[in-house]
Amino acid sequence: MEWRELPPLAALRAFAAYVDTGSVVAAGDALSVSHAAVSQQLRALETYLGVSLLDRSGRALRLTSDGEILAQGCADGFGQIARAIALVSGAEASRPLHISPTPSFAAAWLMPRLPEFRAAHPGLNMVLDPTPELVTLDPGGVDLSIRYGDGDWPGLDSELLLESAMVVVAAQSLVDGLDTSDPGNLSTLPWLEEVGTTESTRWLDARGVARGMRGTLMQVPGNLLLDGARDGQGVAVTVRHFVEADIQSGRLCILHEDATAGIGYHLVTRPGIQRPPLKAFLRWIRKAAQV
Repeated sequence: MEWRELPPLAALRAFAAYVDTGSVVAAGDALSVSHAAVSQQLRALETYLGVSLLDRSGRALRLTSDGEILAQGCADGFGQIARAIALVSGAEASRPLHISPTPSFAAAWLMPRLPEFRAAHPGLNMVLDPTPELVTLDPGGVDLSIRYGDGDWPGLDSELLLESAMVVVAAQSLVDGLDTSDPGNLSTLPWLEEVGTTESTRWLDARGVARGMRGTLMQVPGNLLLDGARDGQGVAVTVRHFVEADIQSGRLCILHEDATAGIGYHLVTRPGIQRPPLKAFLRWIRKAAQV
């Protein structure tokens, strides 16, 4: 790194504080300096770089395109520094390990195995927050997200934990006498879908069913999806790994299967330093997935 080419830290700090707080007055309060001092540092930074970071033509300051670029860099850089300091100083030691899996993964895979991890780490507090959305992994927030896909989430690190095909399943009683090889026939049946997802309609659209879903659709929490399918309440799109026992026992039958290499549940983390509780959990879950 060319240290002599970097602007003064105080100017970068003032700029980052301005972006974070939204005003020079609030930035001054955050840094315990006057707003005039913040304004001076902002102009000094622009002079040093030879570019305009702020648009002063209106009544309120606005970031220029160059300012937006530097703002993102400062947020990433200072965020990593703050996180490293918290780790070194022990400030994060008491913060619970925060994990955000999908509801289906939490119900079908993680919860039955979690007692083993908790027994091995009795003093570790945890927050398990299932959600179908890919949450923001900010420092001081969610430590780990567990998501289904191909692992391509820009700006994040992902590691394949469990490779498994997506399957369309139903109780045999629901599809008796129906030609299940035709997706158009399936579209007339009742379907079950996890709240917050569109697996059913996406699957039908991908197979050229012009009118899409023609049967009824009921959205349920992820932990109830498979129970409903087993009871014959509807067709469901799910991960084969979760229903393998149901398939073997005959409780559910596979109507269609999409197998693609590298598709499955991934461990998704932000780049950089990992807290000791997160490292311990990652070591455990990798081993658990191999059993």
